[in-house]
Amino acid sequence: MPKAKKSSRRKKFDYNQDRKKLKKKFLKKQAPRIENSQIRNAWDDKKSMARNLGEMGLTFDPNRALPIKKQKVQAAERETKAAVDIVTKPYVLNQLEEEASRLEKDTKTLSSDLIEYVQHMVREHNEDYKAMARDEKNYYQDTPKQIKRKINEYKRCHAEHFDAFMKSLAAQ
Repeated sequence: MPKAKKSSRRKKFDYNQDRKKLKKKFLKKQAPRIENSQIRNAWDDKKSMARNLGEMGLTFDPNRALPIKKQKVQAAERETKAAVDIVTKPYVLNQLEEEASRLEKDTKTLSSDLIEYVQHMVREHNEDYKAMARDEKNYYQDTPKQIKRKINEYKRCHAEHFDAFMKSLAAQ
């Protein structure tokens, strides 16, 4: 039996194809990155996504987990049964619930320049936002509403600091 003859045509490099993007796309499909550590540790690569999530007590498709019941008369006669997976990894669900129940502290802060700006405006003009807008320190030409928003942001992010500042102004 004769050997299969190879094509004599040489392969040419495709300059229109972005090889970096192709590699990223391939790697993304190959093994998706799971951000949550509890789910990542309990994940089994040999099982499908729906099966993995089902074993953890999570759902792949929320429309199947909580179906919307129709208001027809016939629908009342026969009940639809949703596929119930057996939860073999309940610790994942417990860890996720525990993590979600923890209170997260608001870590948003303002720059020192903005704090100084707001303190100057309040020190000089109290609550007169129109005068603040005309102030020479208003380098960015903020409107009265923008200045009011910045002051409220300062009050929200640094409440105790703002209260101490206002008490020091009242003492003067």
